[in-house]
Amino acid sequence: MQIKPVAHIKSDFTAKFGIPRQSGVVEILKATIVFEEKYRNPDAIRGLESFSHIWLLWGFSEITQDIWSPTVRPPRLGGNTRMGVFATRSPFRPNPIGLSSVKIDKIEKHPDLGPLIHVLGADLMDGTPIYDIKPYLPFTDSHPEAIGGFANSLPNSLEVVASDGCKLQLPEETWEILKAVLAHDPRPAYQDDPTRIYGMSFGGYEIKFSVAGNIITVCGVEKRP
Repeated sequence: MQIKPVAHIKSDFTAKFGIPRQSGVVEILKATIVFEEKYRNPDAIRGLESFSHIWLLWGFSEITQDIWSPTVRPPRLGGNTRMGVFATRSPFRPNPIGLSSVKIDKIEKHPDLGPLIHVLGADLMDGTPIYDIKPYLPFTDSHPEAIGGFANSLPNSLEVVASDGCKLQLPEETWEILKAVLAHDPRPAYQDDPTRIYGMSFGGYEIKFSVAGNIITVCGVEKRP
């Protein structure tokens, strides 16, 4: 079986670092599903407006390795403990396919791009291929009693502050979303160096930050060309 993208995602992340590790963690994070020309027929999403959430099946397009391993090292466990690949959501899989549930913000009828699905909570890099879209059905897809193994709950969020002037360089909405992203600590779990400066691309800006204890300090903001 051969599968081809039906759409691509447009998001504020142009690199992998900083993307939330799971969908829905940052509920205010915006993205847009842009269909491939072949699938821009409005009939293809007829009725979707009556659903609040959808499932996205997508490809880890930045993964290039051809050899798979039966075990991986989840960042959640510090990057040193190995778990079975099918017991994790690691991108390094026999078939590099991801699954995300996102909230529909609105559906737009674009004159050139056809129907656009604006979503909230996507954990996807800009340009990620979308292979399928399915409606989320709460009566069967939601399991409040489920047990999440070693990832049963979210880690504690961090406080995000900005040094003088950095916050003022960002639009207010961009700053609020960036704070929500950084609060979940994008660093690898095994790194804990308060002197290290990290960089991530977000919303057309290059963001520099450091982490000391439970506080993330944004120390640099530069508009990308």
